[in-house]
Amino acid sequence: MPHRIAIIGGGYVGIELAKSLENIAEVTLIEQNSHFVHAPAMVRAVVDPSILARALIPYDTLLQRGRIVRAVAQSVSETGVTLASGEEIAADHIIVATGSHNAVPFKSNGGDIERLRAANARVHDQLVAAKTVAIVGAGAVGTELAGEIAHAFPEKSVHLVSSESDLFPQHPAKLGRALTAKLQASGVSLTFGVRAQNLQSLTEPFAGTLSLSNGTEIASDLVFPVIGSKASSSLLQSLPGAQLGQAERIKTDAWMRPSQLRNVFAAGDVAEAGDAMTIVSASRQISWLKKTLKAVIAGKNLEDLKPYTPWGPKAPFLVPLGPKIGNSFLGAFTAGDFLTRKLKGTDLFLSKYNKLLGRDA
Repeated sequence: MPHRIAIIGGGYVGIELAKSLENIAEVTLIEQNSHFVHAPAMVRAVVDPSILARALIPYDTLLQRGRIVRAVAQSVSETGVTLASGEEIAADHIIVATGSHNAVPFKSNGGDIERLRAANARVHDQLVAAKTVAIVGAGAVGTELAGEIAHAFPEKSVHLVSSESDLFPQHPAKLGRALTAKLQASGVSLTFGVRAQNLQSLTEPFAGTLSLSNGTEIASDLVFPVIGSKASSSLLQSLPGAQLGQAERIKTDAWMRPSQLRNVFAAGDVAEAGDAMTIVSASRQISWLKKTLKAVIAGKNLEDLKPYTPWGPKAPFLVPLGPKIGNSFLGAFTAGDFLTRKLKGTDLFLSKYNKLLGRDA
């Protein structure tokens, strides 16, 4: 009898694992939405909704042998997954990759794809009408959004507000300095070391005067609250021995297990395995999971296999500021406009993920 693998979540981890394992195991991918949401492109889609056709990719051509069950996973046990409908999906190995949620309209946050399309259209119209835009939160999404707006709408006044002392302080200072200089040259005003005191929403863009902790105010036609992703970890939190980490992520052991259940793994944004919440980090976990699960299916004992080792401080980090400029940290050096544009800025990996899901690249 073939090994049965259940994968919960059709994000970056889920689709690649399902695709790579369907020829050696009985694979079931459990995902509540009809389309894969390519997060980096959703930032640009705020200024250019025409790319939604390639950023929201149907799952129906992903797998040839495995099956996709469109449903909500209710609980996980050693023997499988129980769906919200009550149906049981039996499994020998379970991977929970339920991802994270962020502000509208960058992720679906459990809503359906049509609701995400509607949110994108609404926010785009608000952006077009706005003269002054404030972005609260200077992580990857907030910084890239500022660059995209400055590129597409150079006439708008764009403010980027961060509670940090500078951009991306966890990376080499050269990266933050270079991105700061390019944003400023594009007309973006940056305010560091302050907090917004009167956010009307943490999840939805809104209009209003933004009051900052340094006493200044920004009269804004549109405010984007982008203060960081939170893991969608409720499914894991009730498992025996599960421990909550930062940003609602679940801590994992050396073999990426989040609990005392020995055949349940967690990966991607939901797992606190020593990596940042990035696609690059997920790719490292995917590679390890592919190799490890294939070895287990071949009869190897999991604890005899090499444990997972995270990227650590050398993890690549790509930050385009629109399609033409940006900077990237590539482990040994910081790259500028040309490499950032070639690696991510021009295409945002849209061709890669459309091809992976069986669509034209």
